[in-house]
Amino acid sequence: MKQLQTIADKTAITLSFICTLHCLAVPFAVALLPTLAAINLGDEAFHLWMVIVVIPTSLLALSMGCKKHRDYRLMLLGITGLSLLILAAFFGHDLMGESIETAMTVLGATIIAAGHLLNHRLCCERHTEQ
Repeated sequence: MKQLQTIADKTAITLSFICTLHCLAVPFAVALLPTLAAINLGDEAFHLWMVIVVIPTSLLALSMGCKKHRDYRLMLLGITGLSLLILAAFFGHDLMGESIETAMTVLGATIIAAGHLLNHRLCCERHTEQ
């Protein structure tokens, strides 16, 4: 069970990094290399698929971790990050514009990654105490 929680935390951190990298690097790559524009990496479908993968991964890892270390503030931190991602993915571009959508996505991904990093550390500390 510990291994599943560790894998889920690390997967969620990686997904947050990919999301952040996508949001920050794709606009520069498309501007610098016009042929990448044909790939359509900035498509909203990418954001929706990422959210669909991130939500269960994050909730699984954080809930398993919180059962171990009993610091439920991390669940609140994760839900805050997930909420920002969901808002950005579904409403960000249309309601607030691309810049705000990008900022919300990067902030949400950073919050989620920080939550998972703390979750992983607390689980490791709890494991060494036992």
